[in-house]
Amino acid sequence: MNFLALDFETASSQPHSACSIALTMVRENKIVGEFSTLIKPDTPFSPHTINVHHITPDMVQDAPTFAQVWPVIKQYFNPNSLIVAHNAAFDNRVLSACLAYSGFTQPTYLTLDTVRTSRACYKKLPNHKLNTVADYLNISLNHHDALEDSRACALILIHQATHFDLSLLKPFVSYYPK
Repeated sequence: MNFLALDFETASSQPHSACSIALTMVRENKIVGEFSTLIKPDTPFSPHTINVHHITPDMVQDAPTFAQVWPVIKQYFNPNSLIVAHNAAFDNRVLSACLAYSGFTQPTYLTLDTVRTSRACYKKLPNHKLNTVADYLNISLNHHDALEDSRACALILIHQATHFDLSLLKPFVSYYPK
């Protein structure tokens, strides 16, 4: 499979408050590249999100804004791209909000949620959170680090693509936005 795994961390509950983004590029079921950067959001950080991902306002002080990051990564988001995330609704919503907030047009792309594919593939797990699935597959994970999360998501889908019939995964692919 060829796809791009995406993960965002946000500064607050506001979806346009991305403070970190990571992409893991996969070609023929092999990781071939990664991109990660902190992002300086135009919103205050909430104590709750800092406790989750440990990114602080001081850490992003000199980071680029989303408007500066998007021109670097937008080439990966087109109707032929498969963008994968663990809990894709969250990451797609953050991307859409950041694009709208920054005045960029929302691209259309294919998306797949590895929470949903994990429920179909690993039915006996107690839950299908990223850390649970990663642990089950012996994938190293420093959870809530965007690059670690995008890499784990990529490795989960690679495992599914190589150990299960791909027709099992097809129903989970859809266009975003619909």
